[in-house]
Formats: sequence, C-alpha cells, structure tokens
Amino acid sequence: MRHVPGAAPVARLADLPPLERRVVIYARLWGEGRLGQAEVWRDLIDRHGPTGASCVARHLDTLLRETVAFGRRPLQRHAPSCPCAGGDECVLARFVALAAEGAREDAILMATLMVRADVSLMLATVAEELGLSLMRELAGSTAISPTRH
Repeated sequence: MRHVPGAAPVARLADLPPLERRVVIYARLWGEGRLGQAEVWRDLIDRHGPTGASCVARHLDTLLRETVAFGRRPLQRHAPSCPCAGGDECVLARFVALAAEGAREDAILMATLMVRADVSLMLATVAEELGLSLMRELAGSTAISPTRH
C-alpha cells in the first residue's frame, strides 16, 4: 500500500470541536460531487435559511476550489462516513477555526501549508467568513460577533 501525504488518520471526527467537525464533514460531502453538495445545501438551508445557506455555500465552494487550484498538492479527504479525520482535513478545519477566532496571522501561516503563499491572505479571508457563519449558527445566534483586537 502506497503512503499518501495528508491522508493519514490523526483524529477521530467525533473528537473534533463542533466547528472543525462541520468543516470536515462539509468538505468531504462537497468533494463527492452533486449528490454530496445537495446534502450540504439541504443542511445549510435547515440551519441558516435560504439566504444564509447561499452565503455559506459560496464561501465553502470558494475555499475548496481555491485550495485545489493553488494547492501545494492534492488535498486528501476521507469518505463521508469515515469516523476518522485525516491530516489534511484537520489542517483545513483548524485553519477555518483560527481565521474565525480572529487569529489571522496564525491562519495565514497555516494556509501556507495548503496553498501558495501569495494566495494565503485571500484564502484566510474566505475561511474567516465561512467560519464566522458556522460559529454563529453553532452558537444559536446571528447577533453575536467575536471581539477583535
């Protein structure tokens, strides 16, 4: 069996924080094509309503599309039903969480693990928007926004 960088399991999906778990699940499904994307859309509409779902889906699509287009290597993902989380999936999820938490410099640095350095700032902005939308839904309120320093 050939070693594939980024595919090695490094965590259990159930043990990831809620935001990171959601990013991994959405990325897996989105990468499955139209059927997986339809499943993500249904979940987003249930959680965010049609307008919010459109915004979150656009950020998710941009994040994944740009990661593929400017990636240092192909992003590895596990099957949607797999209980473990691979290294690449955990880096992507942590990247989104850092950006949403306001740790912009750390997020940009983490982005350089996935994409060319010249794309990392733009990708961090997209990750921040995606993460903040998901965090608001997970917190149960769209009125709360994290304090930035």
